Amino acid sequence: MRPVREGLLARRDRTGMNTDILVVGIGGQGVMTAAETIARAALAAGLEATKTEVAGMSQRGGVVCSQVRIGRHIAATEVPIGQATLLLAFESAEGLRWSHYLAPRGQAFVDSWRAVPPVVSSGHFAYPKDPAADMRAAGVDVVELNARSVAAALGDVRLANSVMLGAAARSLPYAPDVLRAEVLRRFGKSAALAESNGRAFDAGRDLAG
Repeated sequence: MRPVREGLLARRDRTGMNTDILVVGIGGQGVMTAAETIARAALAAGLEATKTEVAGMSQRGGVVCSQVRIGRHIAATEVPIGQATLLLAFESAEGLRWSHYLAPRGQAFVDSWRAVPPVVSSGHFAYPKDPAADMRAAGVDVVELNARSVAAALGDVRLANSVMLGAAARSLPYAPDVLRAEVLRRFGKSAALAESNGRAFDAGRDLAG
């Protein structure tokens, strides 16, 4: 696994630049919840944060993209194409779809899980053979993770978003424990649920670390 470049986003923030993040996937994966968690943790760390859904469909299986901008002062809410420093993709092909938003020194965390839509089986479209390889061929720095498999081993595939958040935690401009605390708060409706998401977050950190 390629190492995570710790501190890159934090250094950008200290220069007064924004940390621009895309969280992408399909409906039902908790993309917007994950983006909200990243933004809320930034606020808890004393930073400004904005969150924008540039594309989203509430029905299960639709394409979802949420943008988060973090910094000392946020002048605009949308992330320009070619400027994102971090791409968090909960589905393999969606990582490829949105990779053009990454800056040249950006990094992508991609769950290797493949959600092949019905239009592929009908023969109208082709699913990429290896989306992560296509991203690397285009020069993207990719950290590919089996987040969904890890979540399944923990007892619930819905924990995959917490696994992905844990994996990306060291690449955010605040301490990983701040994000972990927000994950526990957001999923703290019961002690068991909070404990499960905490274990998923820690597993993600181990995967990337």
